[in-house]
Amino acid sequence: MGAPDTEPSAGWLDGREHVLPVRVYYEDTDFTGVVYHGGYVRFFERGRTDFLRLAGVSHAALLERPDPLAFTVVRLAIDFRRSARIDDALQVRTTYEAVKGPRLMIRQRIVRGDEAIADAEVTAACIDLAGRARRPPADLVAALAPYFGEV
Repeated sequence: MGAPDTEPSAGWLDGREHVLPVRVYYEDTDFTGVVYHGGYVRFFERGRTDFLRLAGVSHAALLERPDPLAFTVVRLAIDFRRSARIDDALQVRTTYEAVKGPRLMIRQRIVRGDEAIADAEVTAACIDLAGRARRPPADLVAALAPYFGEV
C-alpha cells in the first residue's frame, strides 16, 4: 500500500465543463444548517480557479510573469434555485464561454445530483498589477481556447 495522495482534488474536466466536488461544512451554513448566500460565491470561486489550474493556468504563475496579471470579478449574477444544507455533496460545474477584450465570460452552476441549486453568470477581467484592464496574453487565451464555446 502506497502513501495516501496528499494533493487536494482540483476536480476534473468533462468535455468543456469543469466539475468540482464540494462538501457543505458547518462553517458554510447559517444557524439553520442552510448554506449562507455568501458561501455559494466561495464555491463558485473555487470552481473557476480549479478549472484554470487543470487547463494549465496558475494564479501564482500569472503573478510571476514578466508582465504580471491577475483576474478580478466585474460582474456576478446568481440565481438561487434551492437551498443546500450541511453535509450535502455538491458539484460546482464551470464553463469558460469566451474572451472579449479583457473580459472572460464564465457560466457556473451548483448541483446536488440532478437538482439545480444555483446558477451564475460571471464576467472576470484580466488586469495588470495597477488594476488596469488589459487583454489576456496569447498564451493564456491559447490555454483556454479548447474550452470556449462558439466565439
